[in-house]
Amino acid sequence: MLTILGVSMVTIFTYLIMTKKMSPIVALTLIPIIFAIIGGFASDIGPMMLEGIKLVAPSAALLLFAILFFGVMIDAGLFDPLIAKILQIVKRDPVKIAMGTAILSLMVALDGDGTTTYMIVVSAMLPLYKRIGMNPLIMATIAMLSLSVMSGMTPWGGPATRVIAVLGLDASEFFVPLIPTMIGGALWVTFIAFLLGKKERKRLGSIHFDYTEEESITHSETAATLEENIIKEESDIKRPKLLWVNLLIVLGIMTTLILNLLPAPVLFLIGFILALLINYPDLEKQKERMLAHSGNALIVVILVFAAGVFAGILSGTKMVDAMANTLVSIIPESLGAFFPLIVAFTSMPFTFVLSNDAYYFGVLPILAEAASAYGIDPIEIARASILGQPVHLMSPLVASTILLVGMIGKDIGDHQRFALKWAILTSLILTGLAILTGAISFM
Repeated sequence: MLTILGVSMVTIFTYLIMTKKMSPIVALTLIPIIFAIIGGFASDIGPMMLEGIKLVAPSAALLLFAILFFGVMIDAGLFDPLIAKILQIVKRDPVKIAMGTAILSLMVALDGDGTTTYMIVVSAMLPLYKRIGMNPLIMATIAMLSLSVMSGMTPWGGPATRVIAVLGLDASEFFVPLIPTMIGGALWVTFIAFLLGKKERKRLGSIHFDYTEEESITHSETAATLEENIIKEESDIKRPKLLWVNLLIVLGIMTTLILNLLPAPVLFLIGFILALLINYPDLEKQKERMLAHSGNALIVVILVFAAGVFAGILSGTKMVDAMANTLVSIIPESLGAFFPLIVAFTSMPFTFVLSNDAYYFGVLPILAEAASAYGIDPIEIARASILGQPVHLMSPLVASTILLVGMIGKDIGDHQRFALKWAILTSLILTGLAILTGAISFM
């Protein structure tokens, strides 16, 4: 009963947001409440929702202050020199811009944190995409896939950290066999960037402009569209004389974050206050900058809390456990030898509808125990379980994904429709590479 309820809830929820029949905020909150009532959990809905909200509260605070912090840095012009340098290298070519996005994303994603990756990549690249008229969903897709490869497999990344902890594995033994898969995955993401850039080049045609001067557009068919996309920067909010001071603040925040010296929400709150005071000491200017970014911040925070409601009910009603146990029970004994492959494939839908905590702490131990009955080493199940991360990162339950779509000004349904094909393909490519390199066994 719980399995049918859980699958139905997830299916209806996914359909509603992908077809835009409901907004993500409404669907994340209303659909689980309705299904909890149907399942007879009406009296427990309140505590389950509150538990889910408590779970995501630190993430909501982190995203709120991080959006405001990087928003102030963008206003002050911190990333303008980087954009100018990238423009100089890519020479206005959408293919080079897309591939440059991939290289930047893959490098930044090595720190294992999705929020940091998206903020740096979007802050640096979004103005460039807007000036040229490129689709920002291309940037979002490339950044997401880069994060899924680098953060998904490295031992300090979120998924691998949970896997190693819950199964008691040696980090080196887990990671070293995955290195060829990770390298191959990085090359694949760069190839996707090439394909998307080539398609965008064909759509946009030949565009010429100078970042440091007033933009000039020579392509007659795209001039009107591009003129609307050019950002009219207000010179009075730029702080070029404080460039190095702002850079030191960002480097200090990132270093402290990596060293884990302070909780991330507290760290970004301090960073935001420093950035605001140093760049805009005038109280009216401070108010203007906060209001300028409060819209995006509010939407992201509400979405995170709504995702907490969804996760709290899904977990509190035990629908998660029921779906996992059903999956294990329906696998025929004859397919036992293919268990790592089955885990790799099923990790895509499972991690889409579950948080990493729910999947790796709740479902993975069940799968590892079932695999051991077929004589399969749990470490293979652990490696297989992270291969669905490209699909997982499309989920509205992922706080950093909500941040990503908010920063590029798109709806999460738009992002899912655009990225779904590439996310599934990337998971399949990673699985194939893992099999070919021996990270997981096929038979």
